[in-house]
Amino acid sequence: MSLVVRPARAQELARAQELVARSINDLTVRCGFGSIATARPPDFQAFCLRDDPRGVWVAEDDGEMAGFALSWVCGRLWFLAELFVAPGRQRQGIGHELLRRTIAHASLAGATEKCLITFAFNVESQGLYARHGLLPRVPIHLCCAEREPLARHVRGTTLDATPIQATAADLEALQTFDIAALGVSREKHHRYLLGNAGTKGVFLDDGGERIGYAYIAATGHIGPLAVMHTHAMPSAFRAALAIAAAGEARQISVFVPGTSEALAIAAGEGMQFTLPMVLMSTHDCGDWTRYLPRNPGFM
Repeated sequence: MSLVVRPARAQELARAQELVARSINDLTVRCGFGSIATARPPDFQAFCLRDDPRGVWVAEDDGEMAGFALSWVCGRLWFLAELFVAPGRQRQGIGHELLRRTIAHASLAGATEKCLITFAFNVESQGLYARHGLLPRVPIHLCCAEREPLARHVRGTTLDATPIQATAADLEALQTFDIAALGVSREKHHRYLLGNAGTKGVFLDDGGERIGYAYIAATGHIGPLAVMHTHAMPSAFRAALAIAAAGEARQISVFVPGTSEALAIAAGEGMQFTLPMVLMSTHDCGDWTRYLPRNPGFM
């Protein structure tokens, strides 16, 4: 084996996402969850590469891609968005070499908190991350339901939904919510979402008071969603569910932390818990009673 770990190139990102999908399906099939992943256009990966190429790495062996890793940084937070090794190449030290380089990205960027979301049943990866100081902190569940039956009985709220614009005032408001929930600003990621035609972002207002924000994709997926105060999560989550259920997607989905009151609401609305995940971090990272992630890579 002549393994080379090097910075990724833009033209390799689509191939890297094919490797990611194969690796995920190899794991989920072995663990009884079936094949769940398909390769998607690497839009977010390309965004991250342009923003900070220090966090995007490829492992290559005789011209074949054997692994891929992607991390991003916002303020003091380093987040490992993807680290996957090609099926048949595990236990060869490839994951360790990729992780070593992405963790170096945290030091280079001055990040002091490290965080990631991984499959709760991926115990080997959890062991690798724990050896680098990232410990399991918060369970996260992917909750799903067919839209039509959900739309028939989901209870709406009195919240008003106002479209988010990419203006200085709206970005400043988003920063306020993110700092309250996560401790860091994610302005660059909001700019990315607001430039995505398939995703709608709204502020949620209660009697003139702005209590949070939510993004709802045309696919029916909800997230990220953040509120200023924990007590606002139930009404904000119900509002997001109602918006998603009023769309045309076949299925509604959302990642919900186990510490959030939104989880009981999801269960009460008949949403199924389809995929268990876990947040791992070096410290207690953010208040996950006030935040629902978009997905394991975006957070």
